[in-house]
Amino acid sequence: MSVIEALGIFLAGLAAGTINTVVGSGTLITFPMLLFFGYSPLTANMSNNIGLVGGGVTGSWGYRHELVGAGPAIRRLIPMSLAGGITGAVLLRVLPASAFTAIVPVLIAVGVLLVVFGPTLQRRAAARRGDDDVHPVHRFGRTTILRLVAVYVAGIYGGYFGAAQGVILMGVLSVLSSEPLQRLNGYKNVLALVVNTVAAVVFVVFGHQLIDWAVVGLIAVGSLLGGVVGSTVGRRLPPAVLRGLIVVIGVVGIVKIVWFS
Repeated sequence: MSVIEALGIFLAGLAAGTINTVVGSGTLITFPMLLFFGYSPLTANMSNNIGLVGGGVTGSWGYRHELVGAGPAIRRLIPMSLAGGITGAVLLRVLPASAFTAIVPVLIAVGVLLVVFGPTLQRRAAARRGDDDVHPVHRFGRTTILRLVAVYVAGIYGGYFGAAQGVILMGVLSVLSSEPLQRLNGYKNVLALVVNTVAAVVFVVFGHQLIDWAVVGLIAVGSLLGGVVGSTVGRRLPPAVLRGLIVVIGVVGIVKIVWFS
């Protein structure tokens, strides 16, 4: 690995850790970067997933104040993310590599579209929310069941690939919850961390031969720092700039897989 390659992977991890904490979709930076340097899609996905766990830890810790009093809600959602992450990781190991190569461009495209249209969907969801004084933790109706199922499905997606998992979670939670957006962002960070962690364990146990630990280390260090940045000054950056960067890199990733793999 050259110095330029190592620096590029580290900086991608730093950017991904920051963006994952702020809006999600950091994988749309690290994954295409690894493909650009010649790593196979499976190796890139597994190594990237393990490396980004560190950023999830620091990002979740940075949002701890927004999560004060949210313990009951988090404890209800975490098992769904845990089960979804296991399901997605197992699917990644069971399905052939050719299937992954075929599916990933579609997943990236979906992720890019979610990044582009996510703010509009969230504004519409916010406009539909009423002044409900009953905390969602104390309700267990159709909306709660839908929220649990949606978090499980998002966990499957995150365990399989993960790009824009945060955006999917924010969209789901915004539509199916009346809690403040900043608290939902704290939920998103914790749930994405759960998915990434359980998927990382599955990858290490059943796919260790495909993991590049040098890549894991570089992304881990970068994302750890990025999680700190994202939970402090990162929230002051213009969202349009971050979304534009993600879209550009996501398109590059699609082109790389479709035409150069």
